[in-house]
Amino acid sequence: MVEEQALVIALQSAEQQEEAFRNLISQYKERLYWHIRKIVLDHDDADDVLQNTFIKVYKNIDSFKGDSKLYTWMYRIATNEAITCINKRAKRANVSIEVVKENAIANLKTDVYFEGSEIQLKLQQAIATLPPRQQLIFNMKYFDDITYEDLSKILDTSVGGLKSSYHIAVQKIKHFLENDKTF
Repeated sequence: MVEEQALVIALQSAEQQEEAFRNLISQYKERLYWHIRKIVLDHDDADDVLQNTFIKVYKNIDSFKGDSKLYTWMYRIATNEAITCINKRAKRANVSIEVVKENAIANLKTDVYFEGSEIQLKLQQAIATLPPRQQLIFNMKYFDDITYEDLSKILDTSVGGLKSSYHIAVQKIKHFLENDKTF
């Protein structure tokens, strides 16, 4: 936490900001990329969202008050940017968000950046059947191992509600995988 506080101070200091921002990017880019990628599924979209996330972090670092962890604040920005990306894609194509997700899942098979096995592809298909909020909660808890307390801050909701949503998401995924005849 001391290291994070020092980074925030450096980011908010005009003299140290450039170097501190490079450190911030190197420290968090991979974690944020994979968080975003699990939401948007497409590599190019994930890169764009990651770039937008860091731009927003850079522009708004002075408004960061330290009420939460820096990474929690950045995850919230990244999550919102990823959702915005999906919504824009759906609006441009004049289709539902579900159709955008289905297309992204279908494209995973040919995505050169997706190195997952058939099992991982099935898991992504199962996750895509969840409502958007449950997808976020499942991905952040299961893959990123974010605590319920941090999730509560990122998604601005109660810990109890998150636990319930996660449990329901797990049950739906199990049901999908158990009933998938191609598996």
